[in-house]
Amino acid sequence: MVDATNLSLQEQQVEASINALNQKTADVTPQVQLLRNQLAVQQSQLNNLTHERARIENLIKADAATGKQLDDINAQIDVAVRNMAVTTQQINVQQSNIATQNRSILSEAEPLRKRAAQIKDQAGRANILNPVQGTIITKYAMEGEITSPGKALYKIADLRTMTLRAYITGSQLSQVKLGQTVKVFTDDGKNKYRETTGTISWISDKAEFTPKTIQTKEERANLVYAIKVRVKNDGLLKIGMYGEIVLSR
Repeated sequence: MVDATNLSLQEQQVEASINALNQKTADVTPQVQLLRNQLAVQQSQLNNLTHERARIENLIKADAATGKQLDDINAQIDVAVRNMAVTTQQINVQQSNIATQNRSILSEAEPLRKRAAQIKDQAGRANILNPVQGTIITKYAMEGEITSPGKALYKIADLRTMTLRAYITGSQLSQVKLGQTVKVFTDDGKNKYRETTGTISWISDKAEFTPKTIQTKEERANLVYAIKVRVKNDGLLKIGMYGEIVLSR
């Protein structure tokens, strides 16, 4: 695993910045509650004035009050209604302003979340995941060395199944097909050959000149076709080992 401590600290810093945004938002509830309390008082005053107007109207019918008294109470009711309208407007404005302010603050959270996701992705890349299960055959970096993105750390190969690259002549081409089982012979080091079986997994569609390292039984064959044979490895097959195949008849 590549050391990702710095990335982890960056991610924690971004997460802390996101959490801090909630501390910056304003709570409109206390201010609005004061205005609503004020509105309730104004409503109570309006109710009293309305009740008083009804009483004066009854007195006028009994010639016990004057029209001026009725005009005065109506003026007071008009002022009370306007005061309530102003208070209601103040509540709406207060809620709107705080909501706009909070949206502006919280809008900073989304870019921070994307940044945190990028850092998390980079930190995840610090985990070395092999594309295949296999054996490390070459190391390009040692523990503690500084590396860079895209630089190979080692070469890994799945040695459970080896691929033998062989060549056949044009006359043999008609004798092979994909998935065909063939006999594979490798040198066992005692002037003898070990025999295993393999499966043809690829056949070239183009002819090529005989490689210098290949000796065919037909000396006059100048053009050959490459094929690949997959052979199950019992642990004795090694990369670069020479082998021969015999086509089943």
